[in-house]
Amino acid sequence: MLDDSLLADLVVDLPSAVRLQRLVRTLREAFRCGAVCLLRLEEGSLVPLALDGLVREALGRRFELVQHPRLATIFASRRATLFAPDASLPDPYDGLVEQQPGQPLDVHDCMGIGLYVEGEPWGVLTLDALEAGTFDDAACAALERYALLVESAVRVSRLERDLRALRMARQDSGLPLAAPAARDILGHSGELQRLLRELDVVAGADLSVLLSGETGVGKELFARRLHRRSARHAAPLVQVNCAALPETLAESELFGHVRGAFSGATAARAGRFEAADGGTLFLDEVGELALSVQAKLLRAIQEGEVQRLGEDMPRRVDVRIIAATNRQLAEAVRAGSFRADLYHRLSVYPVAIPPLRDRGSDVLVLAGHFLEINRTRLGMRSLRLSPEAEARLLSYDWPGNVRELEHVISRAAIKALSHGARRDDIITLVPEWLDLPAPEAAPAEAARQEKAWAERAREEAAAPVPLALRERVDQAQRTAIREALAACDGRWAAAARRLEIDPSNLHKLARRLGVK
Repeated sequence: MLDDSLLADLVVDLPSAVRLQRLVRTLREAFRCGAVCLLRLEEGSLVPLALDGLVREALGRRFELVQHPRLATIFASRRATLFAPDASLPDPYDGLVEQQPGQPLDVHDCMGIGLYVEGEPWGVLTLDALEAGTFDDAACAALERYALLVESAVRVSRLERDLRALRMARQDSGLPLAAPAARDILGHSGELQRLLRELDVVAGADLSVLLSGETGVGKELFARRLHRRSARHAAPLVQVNCAALPETLAESELFGHVRGAFSGATAARAGRFEAADGGTLFLDEVGELALSVQAKLLRAIQEGEVQRLGEDMPRRVDVRIIAATNRQLAEAVRAGSFRADLYHRLSVYPVAIPPLRDRGSDVLVLAGHFLEINRTRLGMRSLRLSPEAEARLLSYDWPGNVRELEHVISRAAIKALSHGARRDDIITLVPEWLDLPAPEAAPAEAARQEKAWAERAREEAAAPVPLALRERVDQAQRTAIREALAACDGRWAAAARRLEIDPSNLHKLARRLGVK
């Protein structure tokens, strides 16, 4: 029975994400529909927490209620809402439900119900199908009954989260933690989740943090998360783009000046340190500061006081420093272009942000976020990726990281319109509009590799020398990778899906095993 299955998950000790994912999968099987999605309200938008039957990039979308009248209608009612197959309101999941070749892209049956937790509106539960007549009045009645169990699952997950926050607050000297903020760092990869857990711990410690990472990884978002989850979250977060500070104005910008301190100083002005007093000062691209400014910055951090240009008396400030750089500051210290003492002051807790190519299928979640932004901006009914476009995104190395992905999706959406796509259609982006390099191996090269791999596999299978356990495992992995590549015409992204691992992990494993 469905009720027994849902109740069992409520009492079993499961991670919240796993519990909610099992819940939507169970509901999809019970209602025999195409997709089920659980969405939470965050600042006027509905954000997917768990889904089954929708494409993966849907996890990155934020559905603004003002832009999606169906979701707004569902959210406004505590009773189940059923839309007729010919309903005029656009369906937000058109083109996003997983389908077999030949199936329609648009949703024909849709129902949902608003969810309430502790008497307050929390989000919605939606069910969709590609076949008309999947849902009826009996299904609506069943959904209202199961919604109570869904709300219970949400309450259990919220309680577990609050208990974890309480334990963390006690561990961090009793400092209060900020309330959870709207999700802004998207992704579900193990690498990202490990980093976010680490940041949540260090956020309450009030240490100086140095964020390092390639251009475009989103260092500002991680700095904002650190501030929001710190004890200083009610005070300002002040950002300084050090790369844009001319050396002649940097001291005034950071520490302020009095009237007449220099030509053009017609009024006294507080610097960024004073503006951030009690809060956080985010020094972006700190490696670009001139050595003369670095010395004054070091003194301000060490002494906890600043002195405005032209003023004799210093002023006390209480500021937490978060710095970010895309340079290797340790190498800059050895080269003499960055002060060693300042480097050690800034990097009390260093944090390396992984590049997008190391985050596996997070690229699809982020792509979904940018697809929804461009769909709204360009006034499109639906904007999605073709399976081939998804594979192209997964196989690319992303030297420009998240920023490059954002630009690729924006350009592709505009190209779709320039190639004659209609805004009121379900628009599917194809690889050609992404302007990304094609996968590495051409068909002829793939055939040659397939023959070479097959011969090598036969040789390894016929080898009479006994192998150690590790060697046998390596050999089995080599064979599996080569067979998958051969079956996929040398396309690494497709082979990764066939082997059910992230493309980046497949590349790393192949390099270790010597598979080329």
